[in-house]
Amino acid sequence: MSMLAWIMKRDLLLAIRRKSDVLTTLFFFVIMVSLFPLGVGPEPQLLKAMGPGVLWVAALLASMLSLGRLFAADYADGTLEQMLLCPESLALIVLAKAAIHWLASELPLVLMAPLLGLQFGLSGDALWVLTLSLLLGTPVLSLVGAIGASLTLGLRGGGVLVSLLVLPLYIPVLIFGAGAVDASTSGLGAEGHLSILGALLVLALLATPKAVAAALRISLE
Repeated sequence: MSMLAWIMKRDLLLAIRRKSDVLTTLFFFVIMVSLFPLGVGPEPQLLKAMGPGVLWVAALLASMLSLGRLFAADYADGTLEQMLLCPESLALIVLAKAAIHWLASELPLVLMAPLLGLQFGLSGDALWVLTLSLLLGTPVLSLVGAIGASLTLGLRGGGVLVSLLVLPLYIPVLIFGAGAVDASTSGLGAEGHLSILGALLVLALLATPKAVAAALRISLE
């Protein structure tokens, strides 16, 4: 546990020192969401209908901007090789790094989403469901994205390959995340969609760390 705490503290400190990376992801999210009301016009019903999907797609694309940095720095300076040699479980180390990635890159998007949702005329209940769906769904994006980042580690043009690998896997999270807000707005209740997002999160927590650890060993061979 002391090793995992050290890794989380180290990655968090590096994220704080690289504020430009965090701000780039956040600014991309804000700008992308803000451009849609300007482009489609001020029709309230249209904005309310497209708001959840726009916010979720923007969060998905913004999260992909930082995937390439998840293991790249450790790979470049040799730290990743030392992590593979240490006696601690590599899967737990991957889980710790994914947690810091979510905290630094995804959590600011979750906190900003309700404010941006006001541009689309979403109600208070819809904004609450949107925030909850993002809290459940964005960790899945980080965990699944770690698989793509580990498989493309050290490859030229890895950012494009990561997109091709993880985008199909992101589709269920996008469907149920945006669908939860739509169901809440239409009065059907969002509990079913949120339950599926929770199940996807549990599945990702159990399966992806071991998959990422195996992919890292393959990439470093």
